Amino acid sequence: HNQKLDAPSGTAIMLADAVASALPYKAEYVYDRHERREKRPAHEIGISAIRGGTIVGEHSVLFCGRDEIIEIKHTALSREVFAVGAVDAAEYMATRTQSGMYDMNDVIASR
Repeated sequence: HNQKLDAPSGTAIMLADAVASALPYKAEYVYDRHERREKRPAHEIGISAIRGGTIVGEHSVLFCGRDEIIEIKHTALSREVFAVGAVDAAEYMATRTQSGMYDMNDVIASR
C-alpha cells in the first residue's frame, strides 16, 4: 500500500471531518508542520500520513489532553475487509427499488 497516491487517505479526512463537526468552532486542518515552528493553536487539527510496507489500513484518532491521551484506532490487516464491505454494499444496492443517495450507514442499518 506504500504506492497509494493519496496521503492522507480519504478515510483520514473523513475522520477529521467527523471530529471537526463536533467542535464549537471552525477547525483548520494542518497536514504537515515541518515548516510551522509555532505553538499549535486551539482550532488546529493535525493530520499525519504514513504510507509504507504492507500496511493496508491503519487509522488512529488521538484526543490529547494534559497528562492523558484517548485513542480510537482501526487496523485492517488485509484488503479483504474492504472487499467484504463493497460486496455488502453492492448486494444492498441491488435490492433498492427507489433511486437516491445511499451510504454505508444505510447498509449497516439494514442488517
